[in-house]
Amino acid sequence: MARNRKGAIAASMAAVALLVSACTNSGGSSDPTTSDAAADPTDSGSEVTEPVTIRWWHNGTGEPLNGLWADVAKEFEAAHPGVTVEVEGFQNEELQRTLIPNALTSGDAPDIFQAWGGGEIRDQVAAGHLKDLTGLVDEELEAIGPTVGGWQLDGKTYALPFTFGISGFWYNKDLFAQAGITDTPKTLDELYDAIDKLKAAGITPIAVGAGSGWPAAHYWYHFALKSCSPEALQAAQSSLNFDDPCFVEAGKLLQEFIASEPFNEGFLATSAQEGASSSAGLLATGAAAMELMGHWNAGVMGGILRDERGDEDATPPEFLGWFNFPAIEGAAGDPTAALGGGDGFAVYKDAPDIAVELLKYILSPEVQNRFGESGAGIPTHKDAQGSITDPNLNLVQEGLANASFVQLWLDTAYGSVVGTQMNEAIVNMFGGQGTPEGIVDAIKNAAATL
Repeated sequence: MARNRKGAIAASMAAVALLVSACTNSGGSSDPTTSDAAADPTDSGSEVTEPVTIRWWHNGTGEPLNGLWADVAKEFEAAHPGVTVEVEGFQNEELQRTLIPNALTSGDAPDIFQAWGGGEIRDQVAAGHLKDLTGLVDEELEAIGPTVGGWQLDGKTYALPFTFGISGFWYNKDLFAQAGITDTPKTLDELYDAIDKLKAAGITPIAVGAGSGWPAAHYWYHFALKSCSPEALQAAQSSLNFDDPCFVEAGKLLQEFIASEPFNEGFLATSAQEGASSSAGLLATGAAAMELMGHWNAGVMGGILRDERGDEDATPPEFLGWFNFPAIEGAAGDPTAALGGGDGFAVYKDAPDIAVELLKYILSPEVQNRFGESGAGIPTHKDAQGSITDPNLNLVQEGLANASFVQLWLDTAYGSVVGTQMNEAIVNMFGGQGTPEGIVDAIKNAAATL
C-alpha cells in the first residue's frame, strides 16, 4: 500500500467535515418523472458498435437492493442494444476482503465493482487498477457534493458513492418497554443498565453476527471512536500512528463488554444479514432487543421478514428505533461522534467506455430516488434526499446531522492490509483469545509491512 497518503486522507477528511451539509435532507422530489435527461439510460455518450458485456459486482445479496440492481441492469440493456450486463451480488466481507482483491490482482476484474473509499481506493489507485473518472462524471460530482471526497485522490475521482450513512444501535421499542426501559442509553453506563433490565426480563439484549467478522470488529471501532479524541483518530488515519493509549483502552472496554455477556447464544457462529437466524434476523423477529449495525439494516430486516412471510411486502418491523453508540463519560472521545461510511462503485481500468455510462445511470436521480424509496439506504444525490420514506432511515439521517465528527469505518480508513489484521484480532477477542494490547500490536505490525 506504498503511496502518498496525504492527498487521499485530506480528501477523506474534507468529506467527513462537510458531511452534514451534504447529507441533510434537501427536499428533492422522489418522483422519477421530474428527473432531468441525465437520468435517461438512453442518454449515453458512448456508442456500441459491437456486442459488449459489462460485469458488475455488488454487495446486495438480499432484498430490496439485489432486486433493484437487477432491474437497473435490465433497463440499461434495453436502452443499449448490444450491451449485456452480468450483475452479481456477493456477501460484503467476502467481496471486500477476498473476491475483489483477488480479481484485481489476477487481471480478470469485473468492469464495475463495489468501492468503499478511503484506504482501499488509495491502494487500488496505487496498484493501477482503477479508471480515472475525472472529467467523465462532472454532473454526478456536482450532484453528490463533498461526500465524494473519500473516493477521490489528489484531486482525481476514481469512484462514485451511491449511499452514505452512519451506524448505531437498532432496537426493538416493544422489548425495551417490556423491560421497563423508558429512554435510549446516552452513556455506556446507561447501556449496561439497559442490558441488565433486558436480561432480568428474559430478553436477549444484543444480537451480533460475529461469524461474519466485521460486525464484531465494529464494537472495537465504536469504543475507539468514543475513547479517542478526533485528533487521535485523524492521526491514526493519516499516518497509521496508534501510540495513543486510547486504542488500548478501547480494547479494555470491549473486553469488559464481552464479559458482561450481552450477546445472543452462539454469536461466534452467527452470520450478520442472511435469514432469520442471522443477527439482523434475530432483531427483526423479536428474538433480540438490539443490534449494532449500519444504516442499511432496516432494509435488510424488511427483506428477511418478507422471505419469512413468503409475500412481496419488504416493510421493516414497526417496532424499530435507532440511537447512536453511547458516550463514554470521562473519555477523550467526542460524545456526539459517529462512525460511518458509504458504498460506491469503481470502474476497472480496462473496462469498456460504456461501463462509465452504466455507473452514471446508477447515480442518476431516477435510480437514486428508487434507491431511497426502497429503504436500502441513504442516497447521495442531492435530488434524491427527499425520497426516503422509511422513518428508520430518517432517524439515521438525523443522527448524522447531529454528529459533530464522523469517522470513516476503520477498516476502510486504514486500508485492506491493516483492516484485515485488525478485524481478525478483534474477532479473536470475541472468541476469548487475545488482549487489548494484542489488537493494537496486530494493527501496528500490519502497518509496518506497508
